[in-house]
Amino acid sequence: MRSFSTWTLSALALSAVTSHVAAAPTIARGVVKRSTASIMSTERISLVRANMLNISDKSWEIGAAVEALTELEWPSLGVFGGRVPPPSKLNKTNNAEDVIAIAEQVVNTKTPGSLPLIDGDGAVGDPASIGNAVLLANWTRTNTSDTRFAYAAKDQLDFLLNVAPRSAAGAISQRESEVQLWADFVYMAPPFIAYYGALQGGAEGTKLLQLAYDQCRLYRDVLFDADKSLWRHIELGSSSDDHLWGTGNAWAAAGMLRVLETIRKSDLEDQFYDQQLNLTIWIGEILTGAWKYQKENGTLYNYIDEEDSFADTASTALLAASTYRLAMVSGVSAYISAADRAFELIDKSVDEDGWLQNTVDPLLFSTPSVNGAHSPEGQSFVLLLQAAYRDYYASLNT
Repeated sequence: MRSFSTWTLSALALSAVTSHVAAAPTIARGVVKRSTASIMSTERISLVRANMLNISDKSWEIGAAVEALTELEWPSLGVFGGRVPPPSKLNKTNNAEDVIAIAEQVVNTKTPGSLPLIDGDGAVGDPASIGNAVLLANWTRTNTSDTRFAYAAKDQLDFLLNVAPRSAAGAISQRESEVQLWADFVYMAPPFIAYYGALQGGAEGTKLLQLAYDQCRLYRDVLFDADKSLWRHIELGSSSDDHLWGTGNAWAAAGMLRVLETIRKSDLEDQFYDQQLNLTIWIGEILTGAWKYQKENGTLYNYIDEEDSFADTASTALLAASTYRLAMVSGVSAYISAADRAFELIDKSVDEDGWLQNTVDPLLFSTPSVNGAHSPEGQSFVLLLQAAYRDYYASLNT
């Protein structure tokens, strides 16, 4: 069997990742200049975290929050810092207590007879974004007769696989009412499907890992704009959004990274060599397309390629986090200087009360958040960026 090593990945993927846009940043592989920015202080991150938890109440906001908590506080229990499956027994200092508490609250308040973990307000994928936390809670439970988490996760998977509408090609729709593909979906559902498969193992687990990969592939087939090396936001159904929305591209890149890492850290890794290579290239496509448009101060615009759009710190943060994560996976550091500039911008954009400023309104997509309003997912993206920045630079010293 072929082992998917970092060296092999770099050798095969470097040119593919960096060749789509000629004006991409060019730092040679293995030559990384440390950012002049320091990691954000514990005090500031604590404020960001508290604000995130206070305002995250929609399904995808909760999903982004629990993933941010996992990556920041419990890295050895997440797909980027540990193995899959994680340890089945937790201890007093490594117990993901806040993540599991949120998962328990979601499961305990789940509508009886419903399949999704939580009301998705018409969105198919969004409730599944909480699924990894529910699976972690089930895997590490101390009471083996407690089946709440297992049944809740199974119901969520059943909804995605057997109830949600699909395109003719097999892409699971992001909307319940019609077949419509949103870039956001790639962060919400495929990582859950992949994690479920990695925990299950065997033939059924293999099928689920393949399905998670296939959903990324099918979504890319419809949404990818090859001329810009970026994804359109929404296609199919009764309406579309052909803009190259920053947050949509960030969701897609970060979601594919989670699927990739779940495969890489699982016992089934050797069966998915080509899939891992493709995912790496597809993530790189987005980063190549995005950083071409980075402004001097480090920001990306809400509609990445449109000069009359506005600066958006939320998508900038998650794309920077994805850049650090991809560099750790692949050894390709071509975009680290861009990510460092973005990190410095985000560091300056978090105010003294722990709020990320200058975000897009996540419900409207096309306008900035109004004065006094804040982006729940933007708060999560700050934590995801902090974790990725920390882990990337720590990896250079190991």
